[in-house]
Amino acid sequence: MGRPQTSITYLCGVLVIIMVLGPMGAEAARAFFVFGDSLVDNGNNNYLVTTARADSPPYGVDYPTHRPTGRFSNGLNIADIISEQLGAESTLPYLSPLLTGEKLLVGANFASAGVGVLNDTGFQFLNTIKIFEQLQFFEQYQSRLSALIGEDEALQRVNEALYLIVLGGNDFVNNYFLPYSARPRQLSLPNFAHLVIYEYRKILSRLYELGARRVMVTGTGPLGCVPAELATGSRNGECVPGPQRAADIFNPLLIQMLQDLNSEFGSDVFVASNTGLMQNDFVDNPEAYGFVTSKVACCGQGPYNGLGQCNIASNLCPNRKEYAFWDAFHPTEKANRLIVQSMMTGSTEYMNPMNLSTILALDSRT
Repeated sequence: MGRPQTSITYLCGVLVIIMVLGPMGAEAARAFFVFGDSLVDNGNNNYLVTTARADSPPYGVDYPTHRPTGRFSNGLNIADIISEQLGAESTLPYLSPLLTGEKLLVGANFASAGVGVLNDTGFQFLNTIKIFEQLQFFEQYQSRLSALIGEDEALQRVNEALYLIVLGGNDFVNNYFLPYSARPRQLSLPNFAHLVIYEYRKILSRLYELGARRVMVTGTGPLGCVPAELATGSRNGECVPGPQRAADIFNPLLIQMLQDLNSEFGSDVFVASNTGLMQNDFVDNPEAYGFVTSKVACCGQGPYNGLGQCNIASNLCPNRKEYAFWDAFHPTEKANRLIVQSMMTGSTEYMNPMNLSTILALDSRT
């Protein structure tokens, strides 16, 4: 009788292992890596001495825990919602002590609020993880992953992963257009945009060298239409011309640069995500998307709730689903979901050369 019992015990043990590893394996079927700024930072800045942080209420009011996480949102950000579409848990911030062991298989989020393409962008926030440092952390991550699963398998996971990088907006609103910035005296707006593109190309080329083979790259949103700009530069609620012109110059240059890189590498490595056009849809016609306003932030103070930071003393709207903007700069979770939906199913006008649904279907066959 002992042998059958041993067999049953062994079988139960195997089933338990499958049950434990099965969901993890499903989530880790494709790793996801995130780079960029506050639009996708999910808590890295919590571990820095910085003024660019979202770790106090009412941030996170609609997050599953109803507590602030470091996301600049009332709930989930774009990266979180993409993880949902992948059928995976959200990637952890790279600086989180929880990112260890099997959690490394899911991927990692290296983004840091306040950063830009240029190294001098966001200096006023004291500390951020500059984009070159984010890439250094990615190299470090690969060493940790190799130690966990072996060098060959680690390289395969990195090559087969999905990537998202969100940069550019801060180079204008937190650099070029700052009242004390020397940049406008040095460069015209078009020349500055070309400088940002020139430096961005080097960043993306380095990401390719580090193994990235499928990278979604977002443009800037409608920079002149965010509540912060309306509060300081708009008389009647119209979008502010300077930042809006910056977006209009930068985004087409970005798309062209990504096409050039794809030609150079002989593959559709980089996918241009026209988030400016995506946001313009609901900024121009908020009612069509169920918003009451796309001008006034849900959380803030002053005109359009666009002055200062969102904090416990700020005005706070009772229904976040009625607002396109959560704070002075960042969309609400509902707006983020609309953006990701466009990324999933949008035409080549929104996602070039293909949308995320096509990417997932195409890559699943290889």
